[in-house]
Amino acid sequence: MIKRFLLPFVAIFSFFALTSCQPQKEQAKYVFYFIGDGMGFSHVAAAEYYSAYMQGQNNGNNSISFTKFPVLGMASSYSASNIITCSSAAGTALSTGYKTNNGFLGVAPDSTNLKSIAYKIHEAGIPVGVISTVSLDHATPGAFYANSVKRSDYYSIAVQMADSDFEFFGGGGFINPMGKKGDKKSAYEVVQEDGYVIAAGLDDFKSKKDKAEKILLLQNEGVESHELPYAIDRKEGDMKLADLVSSAVEFLEGEDGFFMMAEAGRIDWAAHSNDGKGTILEVLDLAEAVEVAYQFYLKHPEQTLIVITADHETGGIALGYEKGYNMYFDKFDSQKASKDNTVSATSYEAGTGKAKEEEEVDQLNKEARLGWTTSSHTAGNVPVFAVGAGSGLFAGKMDNTDIPKKICSAMGVEF
Repeated sequence: MIKRFLLPFVAIFSFFALTSCQPQKEQAKYVFYFIGDGMGFSHVAAAEYYSAYMQGQNNGNNSISFTKFPVLGMASSYSASNIITCSSAAGTALSTGYKTNNGFLGVAPDSTNLKSIAYKIHEAGIPVGVISTVSLDHATPGAFYANSVKRSDYYSIAVQMADSDFEFFGGGGFINPMGKKGDKKSAYEVVQEDGYVIAAGLDDFKSKKDKAEKILLLQNEGVESHELPYAIDRKEGDMKLADLVSSAVEFLEGEDGFFMMAEAGRIDWAAHSNDGKGTILEVLDLAEAVEVAYQFYLKHPEQTLIVITADHETGGIALGYEKGYNMYFDKFDSQKASKDNTVSATSYEAGTGKAKEEEEVDQLNKEARLGWTTSSHTAGNVPVFAVGAGSGLFAGKMDNTDIPKKICSAMGVEF
C-alpha cells in the first residue's frame, strides 16, 4: 500500500527532475525583421541564378545569404478589401498582425488605430530601429510607427515619427517634409525638437552617435534625399542597406537587446518598372544586408532571430520568356543604369508611348528570357526565411498577419 501511495509522487518528482535538466530554449533578444518589398519566390530565384552567372556558372544556381537558412515558409498577402494587396495594407498586416483595406496604413477597416509590434516591443523595454532604402514616410516603414487612413498623407505620417520615441531610424528622408503645399513646419524640425539627432551619411553618424539617445540617419545629402540610390546606380560613398543595418546594430546593441525592421524598398520599385537587372541587384543588396545580420547571429546564436519576408509580389516575374529552355543573364552586361534613371523626358519617340531607353531595357529582358505579367502587384504567396531563436515558428504556410505574432512569441512579448 505504501509503495502504491508513493508511486504518483515519485512520478511527479521524476518528471520535474527530468524537465529541469532539459536545456531551455532562449527567447529572441536580438531580432532582425527584413522585408523585401515586392519580392516573390521568382525574384529570389532570379537573384540566385544571376549570382551563379557572376561567379562563372552559365548553368547553375547559387544560394544567397538567406536562402541558406534552415527554415522556409510562405505567406499569403491578400488585404481586407482586395485579393491583390497594396503596400500599405500589407505593411499594416506585417506590422500589426491585422488585415486592413488597400490604401489604409496602421488602421483597421473601420479606421480605428492599430498598434504595431514595434510599439509593443518598445513598451517591453527593448530598443527599436526602423530602416528603409526608400523614404521613411513610405508604406512599409510608416506602418511600424504611424496611423493614417491615407497612405499618401506623407506629412502626417512623417511627423508621427517624433511620437514613436524609437531609438533609430535610417534610410531615405521625407517626401513632403513641409506638407504638399509647403506651408507646414518642417517634419525634420519636429523630430529634432523631440530629441532626434539627424546625421547625414556614415561619417556624420559616427561623429554624433555616442552623444545621441535617438538618431535619424540619412543619405549623405541629408534632408535633400528621399531614397537611397538603386544598387545599379550607386556611386562611391552612397549608403546601402547593409550600411544602415550595421549602423543600427552599432547604435542599438546593449543589454536590453533590440528589434530592427529593415526594408529593401527598391526591389518593388525596380519590379514596377519591369527592370530585370535592377530588380535582381536589389535582391542581392538585401542578401548583403542579411549577411550583416547573420554575422551578428553567429556571435549570439542562442539569442538572435532573423526573419526575411515580403509584403507582396510585384511584376509577376517569370524565369522564362516565349519558347526555349535557357536563360541568358549575360545579356544584362550592357545595362549600366536603372531603367528609372535612364529614361529622360525628352527621349520619347513619337507614336511608341515609350522612351528609347525603356525599349532597350525591355529588349534586354526578352533577350535574357526574363518575363513580366504586370507593372503592378500580384496575389502570389511570398517567401519567409528564418534562422535563430524561435525560427521554427516560421516554417510552412501562414498568413502575413501571423508573422508579427510569431515574432512577439519568439521574443516573449505579449501580442
